[in-house]
Amino acid sequence: MDRLNHELFGEISYDLYWSGQQEIKIFGEKRKVILSIDGNEDGEFQDTQKEAYINFFNDMENIMTKAEKSIFDHYQEVYMDYRDMVGEEEADKIAPIIKDIEELGKLVEPTQLIIRRVRKNGIRRIGLLFNCTWEIEHGLAVKIENEEITEVGFQDIVL
Repeated sequence: MDRLNHELFGEISYDLYWSGQQEIKIFGEKRKVILSIDGNEDGEFQDTQKEAYINFFNDMENIMTKAEKSIFDHYQEVYMDYRDMVGEEEADKIAPIIKDIEELGKLVEPTQLIIRRVRKNGIRRIGLLFNCTWEIEHGLAVKIENEEITEVGFQDIVL
């Protein structure tokens, strides 16, 4: 496994993709997550990937506030379906009725920040992955393009 101390991404290692650790702040807490960067074995990354990373961290508070709201809105759309699927006894454990964003922090755990390769369209793409209580199998993801939240859904939207 190749290792690299990258000037921007820090200590990263290669095994099909580059990975390291990153600290982010969401739901009022600092959390360590896996940093995953698409790149070749030589540790060469696209300038647009670097821009995506820099822009994300320069505006993390604003982006994360929008991500929290988007996750909350998504949860409000889906939680009743999950409650119906599991029955009354389990419903309050996996999909409780919540009234505000702060309560959501108990239901989701950030796990990964992905810096995606840039396609021909030039869009800066970042994905945030989460474990969540209501969707254990498919998890939760937030897709960020050009520093805007574009989608919230199963993790496959950013993988």
